[in-house]
Amino acid sequence: MASERGPEPVGAAAPGAGAPIPDPAARSPEAASGGAPANLLEVRDLKVYFPIREGLIVQRHIGDVRAVDGISFSIARGETLGLVGESGCGKSTTGRAIIRLNDPTAGTISFEGTDIAGLEAKGLKSMRRRMQMIFQDPYSSLDPRMTAGGIVAEPMDIHSVGSPTERRARVRELLETVGLNPGYADRYPHEFSGGQRQRIGVARALALDPDLVIADEPISALDVSIQAQIINLLERLQDTLGLTYLFIAHDLSVVRHISDRIAVMYLGRIVEVAPSRELNRKPLHPYTVALLSAVPVPDPVVESRRRRIILKGDVPSPVAPPSGCRFHTRCWLREKLGNPEACSTVDPETRYLSTGHGVACHFAEEVDGSDEQLQATGGTVVRASVASTASTVPPAPGPAQPPARPQIVPD
Repeated sequence: MASERGPEPVGAAAPGAGAPIPDPAARSPEAASGGAPANLLEVRDLKVYFPIREGLIVQRHIGDVRAVDGISFSIARGETLGLVGESGCGKSTTGRAIIRLNDPTAGTISFEGTDIAGLEAKGLKSMRRRMQMIFQDPYSSLDPRMTAGGIVAEPMDIHSVGSPTERRARVRELLETVGLNPGYADRYPHEFSGGQRQRIGVARALALDPDLVIADEPISALDVSIQAQIINLLERLQDTLGLTYLFIAHDLSVVRHISDRIAVMYLGRIVEVAPSRELNRKPLHPYTVALLSAVPVPDPVVESRRRRIILKGDVPSPVAPPSGCRFHTRCWLREKLGNPEACSTVDPETRYLSTGHGVACHFAEEVDGSDEQLQATGGTVVRASVASTASTVPPAPGPAQPPARPQIVPD
């Protein structure tokens, strides 16, 4: 298995020190893939429920908050999967469950063939070396009593990687990799700007040379110009180190730029998943169409052809989600079709096209080529022939080959 993890460690550890520091420069995307399976991560029927209890002395279980309720997806090596949806739909809970910060209620989380959903402390600790998380808030995610160097070195301390001298050298190297002066290692978080703090968070996530990085809305708390710098940094690191990303965000324009595929969540379920370009040009779920209609397009000609779709009502409670399709209480398509009974009584299966485009909607063929779809995307849409080409079995993914991405702005 060690040969599949990349290069041999560089340098010998000092007596009494931990494992040698891995050399990230020797780890190419080709070496990282080796002969291992194409899918680095596979999630099947994942559920994360938070119990609701009442009573002070004797507590009774009276219900559950169904934050994540039976989702399935996979991520290929070197791929970026964007996970989008409204606040409260379960995006962050999904990421935290994958890395086991939240324990899953049911389902499997297979990381390179190993189900980590049931791993205990020792096995989980070794597995966490290979997957790390970048947190949403660059202010609260850094310990104010620790220096930047101490924060970046902490994962190496916990996993006993390298000698103290090697760790200090690795910290300086990581700070330089993320665009910070290595001399800043002795500064405290309050001495940095928001963008610099997030760079420290990125450096911490890279300290153990992980395969999978879960980025939980890493730019939502930053200014627009700083957001572009962090996105460019993440893309450069992926190209250099062969990283795999689960990129969680609510900004579809950002997700469109960085992602190879996009999964759309609503009320604990994935309602649509497709290659990034295809999802933005040809959305097939009414909820995705509504989301895209709210994203501005920096082209006055295209923008003049678009129309915003305003959804009615509020998001239902995850404690008591609606029967049937969970979006039916707010769905513009259901109203347009005369409120068909199937929407409120039958839970739609995800149907997959040959292109890998999956959609969980009974009437996706009615969305395809509709006026709402055209007005949300601002262009001409070629019909996908959903009814004739759909399957409930997702196509087998091949190795990810991310398209060339234009840089937003230079660092």
